[in-house]
Amino acid sequence: MQLVLTFDIGTQSTRAMLINSKGDILCKAKKEHVKPYFSKNPGWAEQESDFYWKNLCEVSLKLKEKSAELWDDIVAVTCTCIRDTCVCVDKDGNALRDVILWLDKREAEGLKPLTAIEKLSFTAIGMLEAVKLQRKVSACNWIKVNEPEIWAKTYKFLFLSGFFMYHLSGKFIDSTASLIGHIPFDCKTKKWMKKKNIKRCIFDIDDSKLCDLVDPGDLVGLITEKASEQTGIKVGLPIIATGSDKGCGTLGLSCSKPEKAAISFGTTATIQLTTNYYMEPLPFIPAYPSVVKNSYNPEVQIYRGYWLISWFKREFAAKEAEEAMQRGIKAEKLLDKRLKEIKPGCNGLVFQPYFTPGVVMPKARGAIIGFSDEHTRQHIYRAIIEGINFALMDGLYTLQRRAKIKVKYLYVAGGGSQSDEICQITANMFGLPVRRIQTYEASGLGSSMVAFVSKGVFKDIDEAIKEMVHIKDEFIPDMDEHAIYKKLFSEIFDKIFNKLFPLYKKSYEIK
Repeated sequence: MQLVLTFDIGTQSTRAMLINSKGDILCKAKKEHVKPYFSKNPGWAEQESDFYWKNLCEVSLKLKEKSAELWDDIVAVTCTCIRDTCVCVDKDGNALRDVILWLDKREAEGLKPLTAIEKLSFTAIGMLEAVKLQRKVSACNWIKVNEPEIWAKTYKFLFLSGFFMYHLSGKFIDSTASLIGHIPFDCKTKKWMKKKNIKRCIFDIDDSKLCDLVDPGDLVGLITEKASEQTGIKVGLPIIATGSDKGCGTLGLSCSKPEKAAISFGTTATIQLTTNYYMEPLPFIPAYPSVVKNSYNPEVQIYRGYWLISWFKREFAAKEAEEAMQRGIKAEKLLDKRLKEIKPGCNGLVFQPYFTPGVVMPKARGAIIGFSDEHTRQHIYRAIIEGINFALMDGLYTLQRRAKIKVKYLYVAGGGSQSDEICQITANMFGLPVRRIQTYEASGLGSSMVAFVSKGVFKDIDEAIKEMVHIKDEFIPDMDEHAIYKKLFSEIFDKIFNKLFPLYKKSYEIK
């Protein structure tokens, strides 16, 4: 039997899995991140420099202990993790400062001004303000301005994925499908941007500080003696390049063709397609390199997606949280059971989930409208779920229009996908069948599929999907409810942002 050892590092936890060529997770070890990040200042999100590597080592050793009889069957190692999470390292791969997470919202001031040509170029395409914002929120620029001594010592500026690759293989290297974030990487060519690229001024990083690149399925290197001592993995095992957690999750859900869309109900909620051509999902927003070779993942994301559920629990669901603790279950289980008590559309209560602005909507805010005396906490909970879905529906309509395709099926993963109630609401809202596969560990599954193809177990990704991905259940849409949601979307949700945008801009002026 051949097994792949796959690590999946998320915002909330670190997992290690042994996966076979049938798509079965034979054994798993997990470490919850009790404190996913800390904030030295408002809006910051950092983690200790050795936090993630220590957790990876811990779950690896725990997995080895739990599955000693399977350990010699491992033929390859893969790693998939969160995106846009930055590490500055010296020549020996030691982190020079704490890790800056993708959640971090600090802004750099005092940056080198754009040249007249750059200003004119970005103004001509209507992106000057977006470029200014992206320059401010890029961690590399903040470090360069505020911690020049750290930047001077930085040998390589890595994403978390590249940091793991170094610790496992001893090489400064990363997959082209992992480099998604605020760095000078050209997603279309899958190479580092050339100096003359107009967008290079956004991310001011010298070429010398950038790592080497490999494509998904390529050999990164071999497990070193040092890595073996720390993780328990056999020396010399091959490390296969895969991709980011979202990209691997899309493959793990079997969404390798445009007729299938992958929805991730994670901390960031996303809807993603796979295409064999480059197509920007929104103007000036890149399609990301897919873990499927010669393919791309156009994506629309809701930055604070199912984080909103954690926010709701913390602020409004103390009663359910206490009861859940006493019963040894998650508070979401209690909240989800009551979703059926609320009618579709929450009696006119509509939630807009843009708690954190992005490139396309840099002055967005969250909003909830339509309150009356009949509304309860449970209405708000369902409105949040519907609001996230409305935003994802908007994303799907945009993707379909720009790609000139029609999605027939939705495949779901992430924490929210474990809820039958949320899956049925999603099917009803989109008017499409919603499918779940045999595991909610879609990212780990997709990452291991790339390795099995690389090792020659399968001739291609299509064969890997056929053998490793199995539909567990399907939620058929109630088209009467879909008609209600379609009306709510077109007549209310779709109009909220433009109507409130002048007020959002004003709200940013109030400190």
